[in-house]
Amino acid sequence: MPTPPPRRSQDLMHLLTRAERLAARRLQAALDEHGCTLDAWRVLSLLSDGEGHPMAAVAEAAFLPPPTLTKLVDQLVDQNLVYRRVDPLDRRRILAHLTPRGEDHWRRVDREVRAQWPVLSDGDDELLRGLLHRLADTLDGAAAESSV
Repeated sequence: MPTPPPRRSQDLMHLLTRAERLAARRLQAALDEHGCTLDAWRVLSLLSDGEGHPMAAVAEAAFLPPPTLTKLVDQLVDQNLVYRRVDPLDRRRILAHLTPRGEDHWRRVDREVRAQWPVLSDGDDELLRGLLHRLADTLDGAAAESSV
């Protein structure tokens, strides 16, 4: 009886999904202590570089559709964690920035996340990061080729 072909793609999808869900649970547990959601954490993380980012770039980085991001940023503005300003180089664009209170909040949340996040040993974190970047780039390339 012939052996079935390896189920590499299904196995990989299962492992990626399992790792993502476990990571999200661990991260959310740390964020709960600060009343922060995973989506808000992604937004605050991007804005923590202090450069100000267009709302479209924030939506993409946070994996949120623009209307959902707008509601989330409205909440962060109401909490005095984020503010919006017109881009001085392109007055049609709105840039999002952290407020001083948002910067303090981000530092506390980031410290908690780092304290609770497991560390892989012997450079495995860099190896994993590199492999995931390669996988994402490969999938992006395959998606671009199939849409042509």
